[in-house]
Amino acid sequence: MTGSAISGSLRRAKRLRVATAGAAVATLCTGATAPAPADSSAGNGAAPTIVLVHGAFADGSSWNGVIERLERRGYKVMAPANPLRGLYSDSTYIASVLKSIKGPIVLAGHSYGGAVISTAAAGNPQVKSLVYVSALMPDVGESGMSLAARFPSALATATNSVPYQTGDTSGTDLYLKRDKVHPVFAACLPESQANRLAVTQRPAATTAFSEKAKVAAWKDIPSWALVGRQDMTINPEQERFQAKRAHSHTVEIDTCHVSLIAQPDAVANLILQGAAAAGPEPQQAQTGTDGRTQQTTMLGAAAAAVLTTGGGLFLLGRRQHRHRR
Repeated sequence: MTGSAISGSLRRAKRLRVATAGAAVATLCTGATAPAPADSSAGNGAAPTIVLVHGAFADGSSWNGVIERLERRGYKVMAPANPLRGLYSDSTYIASVLKSIKGPIVLAGHSYGGAVISTAAAGNPQVKSLVYVSALMPDVGESGMSLAARFPSALATATNSVPYQTGDTSGTDLYLKRDKVHPVFAACLPESQANRLAVTQRPAATTAFSEKAKVAAWKDIPSWALVGRQDMTINPEQERFQAKRAHSHTVEIDTCHVSLIAQPDAVANLILQGAAAAGPEPQQAQTGTDGRTQQTTMLGAAAAAVLTTGGGLFLLGRRQHRHRR
């Protein structure tokens, strides 16, 4: 082979290497941005939206650890503010929030939030699952106070009553006593964290616990319940009794009342059970650690393809050059 022929062969090999590298990079770009395959049941309907309702003395941030885990699984999550002004007004407000959501709903409530979701979900066909986390689950005619009288807890001596007035409305708020927050409300958290909860607590009007339930959505909607064996705010025996009569899918764990803060994995897993029954698992965007891992894997594969193909062609050209010299 003449020198010009060898040079031409090497140029063609170089062009082929460049084209192969471009194709590999294009594959990398396409693969790195492609979402994970949707669950095979996705065609059966939309993935549910998960709505989390906090209880007394708390706010939506109490769900932060649970929210992180649910969103990691691809679910849309909402944690609206529970007004804590009374069972009737609070449930009416949460019911109005639910009306703004399209598609199926999983509704979870912690503590007093359980009483709220039991009323708010009534008559709403979009609510497919109810999840009660260390929660109140009153039947028709029951209130938080009547259940507490039947199943006493340390909460009875852990609150202060403070009068309030807003415009023409007046009433009485209940606050947790500062020195009772850790032993009664949040014993499974570090004392420093419990003290911060005491400082930032939102009071609940006494009507939140005195108003009697007019409906009980758990009679018609499948439910899941978490019992905290170390709960000092709601008697664990009350939580067991409520779950049994509602035929709830029940789990028990060693935790205090704020299980959603202390045990977010267990709480998220229970909510995911309710979500699995409510609709297909959502398609997950490739973000976070899993997404980075997949992109790194694709990058390695593409780089290997470029190096292998390009290197092979380069060696082939060198062999041809040596053979004809």
